[in-house]
Amino acid sequence: MRLADIDLLDPRAFGAGPPHELFARLRREAPVHLHTREQGPPFWVLTRHQDVVRVSRDVAGFSSARNGVFLDEQPEAVRGPGRTTLVNLDPPDHTRLRGIVGKAFTPAAVGSLAQRIRTLCTVTLDRISERGECDFVREVAAELSLAVLADILGFPDAEDRRRVHRLTKLLGDPLEQAFPDVTMRATLQLFEFAGDLAAWRRTDPGDDLVSVLTQARVDGEPLTTRQFELFFLLLATAGHLTTQYLISGAMLAFFQHPAQWYRLIDEPGLLDTGVDEILRWVSPVMQFQRTATRDVELGGRRISEGDRVAMYYVSANRDETVFENPDRFDLARSASSQVSFGAGGPHHCLGNNLARLEIRILFEELARRMPDLEPVGPAEHLGSTFVNGIRSMPVRFTPTPPVRRRPRG
Repeated sequence: MRLADIDLLDPRAFGAGPPHELFARLRREAPVHLHTREQGPPFWVLTRHQDVVRVSRDVAGFSSARNGVFLDEQPEAVRGPGRTTLVNLDPPDHTRLRGIVGKAFTPAAVGSLAQRIRTLCTVTLDRISERGECDFVREVAAELSLAVLADILGFPDAEDRRRVHRLTKLLGDPLEQAFPDVTMRATLQLFEFAGDLAAWRRTDPGDDLVSVLTQARVDGEPLTTRQFELFFLLLATAGHLTTQYLISGAMLAFFQHPAQWYRLIDEPGLLDTGVDEILRWVSPVMQFQRTATRDVELGGRRISEGDRVAMYYVSANRDETVFENPDRFDLARSASSQVSFGAGGPHHCLGNNLARLEIRILFEELARRMPDLEPVGPAEHLGSTFVNGIRSMPVRFTPTPPVRRRPRG
């Protein structure tokens, strides 16, 4: 295949997960590669770690706001409402809005949630433990990530959780994204749910994030309805779907590298640093876009003001110049240079500490309670060009009684 024929916007290239061999070729032959498309402007593909880090940290030279962070050319009805969401803003607007919820995601604040998250893990695994089989994506990864999100945002009702899961699933599945009216309706229904939740918390505030948002002030003014809705949408999708993809991808990695699973069973403390290797390996969000605000040179190529560049985190995380034997999954690796949550700068993932904690606690519990966990058939990948996600992954294990006894009657 000629470099000019590479199409990173073709879902078929991602049908079995990220095309790592293709990214390796780009790193070798064209680390800064101009990618054309039939509809829409061309964009530069950045596949090396050093270039991804440079662009991520240079917020003055590369804008998130100018054309947004998503490569796909969405219809205006879908793209318009998201223009002022947090990920599509530059400082100082981004700084002001991020500061509203930043305190809730500091290491100390997230660390205080450890016991609550362990309890939610126990409840999640108790639901499946006696059956000896389940769809890991739907009944573990999605269930836990949504339970944690609901706890933090303050909607513990099971029916509300099912509603949010159904709507975010529509937004995250490429099969549904082919129908813009479906995703638009799902977005509006999430906005409606967020509005109902806000109305409740204005009269009955709690210690949850929705209460924080309803009481927040920006330049002395409360959040507008649209600002609140977009905050909720971001937290519901990034806080739920991205973590779901990360958990599912981590389990698949252990299935593909059983020696690492057995090692984790014997040495659960490996997760203290091994979470970075899981993040490097999975790379749940594969890329984000920026727009150059001035002429600049990257990798020997001239990037002109107004050009779009795509930071491929999924490739940077396999960069041979940074990670030795990058195609080997190794929990003992020092992988702190991974860029799955961004490569520094103001857009570094807000929820990275929370996702790390969820991964560590869940896999501690899985290794302890279900050490013989194994796949039943192949995993079904989303085939997304944006996220590295799995749609379904049936598993089996030895049935065991639940840890928390259900009340009788």
